Amino acid sequence: MPKRLAILDAQRCVGCQMCMFACTRKYGLAGTGKSAILVRSVGGMEHGFSVIVCRACAEPACAKVCPTAALRPRAGGGVSLDRKKCIGCGFCARACTFGAIFWDKDINKPEICIYCGYCVNYCPHGVLGMEERA
Repeated sequence: MPKRLAILDAQRCVGCQMCMFACTRKYGLAGTGKSAILVRSVGGMEHGFSVIVCRACAEPACAKVCPTAALRPRAGGGVSLDRKKCIGCGFCARACTFGAIFWDKDINKPEICIYCGYCVNYCPHGVLGMEERA
């Protein structure tokens, strides 16, 4: 059964960005620049943090606007990206209602969660998890 990354409890996020580092590290890179997940402050420790990640939409708007079919709907929701077909138009990023498509400026293509769950293992506060999709 397909799985998707889920935000289990955003209130527990302390903004450590370990999930972002893990996402980038999965590809053998350092830093957070190539992450497909974003943690940002909504007012620091006093007001908390926001975790932004692909929600694996059943009918993804990002795939619908892709002129080259580089984004294809995945069974159970979300999309898979064929970077060879991507022309870097950015329509997908503008169409995502969650703002969960991040842009790799080095190659002018999107960074999209592949639902691997690697980041879940590095979240020290149980903010993230994987859930099954029908």
